[in-house]
Amino acid sequence: MVSALVLSGPPDDLPRAYARCEEIARTHYENFPVASRLLPAHMRPHIAAIYAFARRADDFADEPGQSDAERLRRLDDWEARLTGNGSESDHHTDAGPIFLALAHTIRERRLPLSLFMDLLSAFRQDVTTKRYRTWGDVLDYCRRSANPVGRLVLRVGGYEDQALDRQSDAICTALQLTNFWQDFKGDWAAGRLYVPLEDRDAADASDADLDAGRMTSEWRAALAVVSERTRALFRDGRPLCDRVRGRLKWELRLTWLGGTRILDKLQQGGFDPFDHRPVLGAADVPEILWRAVAWRRTAGG
Repeated sequence: MVSALVLSGPPDDLPRAYARCEEIARTHYENFPVASRLLPAHMRPHIAAIYAFARRADDFADEPGQSDAERLRRLDDWEARLTGNGSESDHHTDAGPIFLALAHTIRERRLPLSLFMDLLSAFRQDVTTKRYRTWGDVLDYCRRSANPVGRLVLRVGGYEDQALDRQSDAICTALQLTNFWQDFKGDWAAGRLYVPLEDRDAADASDADLDAGRMTSEWRAALAVVSERTRALFRDGRPLCDRVRGRLKWELRLTWLGGTRILDKLQQGGFDPFDHRPVLGAADVPEILWRAVAWRRTAGG
């Protein structure tokens, strides 16, 4: 099933709409590449349109000064635009160009509507859910918040294969989890905890310590456990980087290496993101590039 939305502006506006989406992709901070110059040129506008749609929806879920009810209403409006049931007027000035470009991308690349709906489902969950009881609960969130992006990238690149989808899911979930552990301090300040409560309790970690700004040995132990699970997902997804072709292969290698490098830094910092948030810097670039060039294919890749 594809979206029912249709082009909502003159054809001459389409290049400007894509240009606006690419501007949104360039100007928002992210840990990992978005519409990178490494991507084939024919993919970049489509990836930018998908990103702009998701970026704005994510903004609605986190927008400061808004009630939860208002955040959910905005996400409902965004979904109505996606399904072709929304008004041409919108509270967000970027809605016109984003949906003009996205409609063209969905039609040209035959993208399934369900992947976009999964993203919106995850953004709604950001509004209503602040804790996760089990690891399975966290993975279910990642299934909807991260995995659709990877599958959409594959579809835009011309790949439709269940094995590739599973490997992409593993990488995307690992990237999402890495971002959680990287942003552990900021998420706690915002009232969110992505370490499952069962792992918190198994490590005998206390919320009161985080409230007091203390990253205790118990919390570091809990982060070590979830970080190792994250590494396992990166390993599961690694063959994907050998199975795609051309420039997309290099994009995926660098993204994979960037994500695992963040985990390395978290471990080197003693799993204490309160003291130092692990980020990629200029000093990491030579090593990541060298590892991308020296990459060895995985078994079965």
